[in-house]
Amino acid sequence: MEKRKALVLGATGGIGSEVAAKLVRSGWRVIALHRDPERAGRDDRFGWVKGNAMVASDVAAASSGTSLIVHAVNPPAYRDWDKLVLPMLDNTIAAAEANGARILLPGTVYNYGPDAFPNIAEDAPQNAPTRKGRIRVEMERRLRRAADEGKARVLIVRAGDFFGPKAANNWFSQGLVKPGLQPRAITYPGKPGLGHQWAYLPDVAETMLRLIERDGRLENFATFHMDGHWDADGMRMIETIRHALDTPDLPIKRMPWLLMRLAAPFVPLLRELVEMRYLWQQPVRLRNGKLEATIGAEPRTPLIEAVWTTLAAIGCCDAATKPEPRAKVIAL
Repeated sequence: MEKRKALVLGATGGIGSEVAAKLVRSGWRVIALHRDPERAGRDDRFGWVKGNAMVASDVAAASSGTSLIVHAVNPPAYRDWDKLVLPMLDNTIAAAEANGARILLPGTVYNYGPDAFPNIAEDAPQNAPTRKGRIRVEMERRLRRAADEGKARVLIVRAGDFFGPKAANNWFSQGLVKPGLQPRAITYPGKPGLGHQWAYLPDVAETMLRLIERDGRLENFATFHMDGHWDADGMRMIETIRHALDTPDLPIKRMPWLLMRLAAPFVPLLRELVEMRYLWQQPVRLRNGKLEATIGAEPRTPLIEAVWTTLAAIGCCDAATKPEPRAKVIAL
């Protein structure tokens, strides 16, 4: 086993690509498994291996000699979660056992139901009210069992709704704004006045790296929550988008939940989004006390910088016109 060799499953995705890049910059050798490496873009910093996360032998071969397996792979557009998610995880667990590796899993708030709200610590009960949430709970149950049986060490880092220059399948770029277009309005999914938690992907990746570098001091089954950017009433993110676009009067539209529900039986993505509506109907905040007791202050890019970088990357503003921070935005 190479002490600083990692396999990243999902290296072309939002969090997978960010973690892989952070690992390389910190001196890790990164192997990236992909069904079609040529089509994936072939980031030359990674060692690309052709294979499928659903095929146990492919994962086993790609993971040979690794001390870390980043399990950041998900079915695209939420398709076939019930058929694909758990078999992929089982392959990762088997590979970790064979190599004595730690598994790093990006966690979600899907695992929790209203009985854990509004303030969620790592030991909160996981009574997921949705189908995807129950699958996520089962993922973590299998990981805990693997850790308890000495088959693998596990690190789970949970954060709020992702956004960032490489993020996909997220509320920021599938709800608030539309990629490739100068926004004419901000479509907000939440109730007015309710708090919501956001997580900037480069900050999440940096947090994961800092924990990985403390591997020897972590529990065999270690979970941590990030605070990210807490928007106490829904207006902080809206005002920051307005400022980043230099459009202070950009209108706010409400998410058309009724229409989405009517179309959901025919559009799988809408079905999955509607299922998660409950997370926008009440404040849900992960608490990061355990994290900061372990690594110190949580990495946190200023919100205006994070939002502008994201908007520029997804084609919603001119990358050459970065705004100056404004006192109101900073104060929010």
